[in-house]
Amino acid sequence: MEHIVTLTVAVTAFAPWLEPTDAELAAIEAEAPLLAAEVEELDTVIALMDRPVNELDSRRARRAHARVLAARAALANTAGTGEAA
Repeated sequence: MEHIVTLTVAVTAFAPWLEPTDAELAAIEAEAPLLAAEVEELDTVIALMDRPVNELDSRRARRAHARVLAARAALANTAGTGEAA
């Protein structure tokens, strides 16, 4: 029988190199508004899949898509400056 402890040592031996760097964490944080807008848009699309779309629903979908575009533009505008959004 092989013990799990030997496997744990092999797996965790390189753990410090597997952690994200500060720069990677900052990039993820800068993209968070875009990810939130995309999730909201996806939720809107999923909610509209099982029923006929009326004018109010189409406005909701357009606004969600506009928020995604605005978040992408904000992220693109701050990409070269090194600032967090």
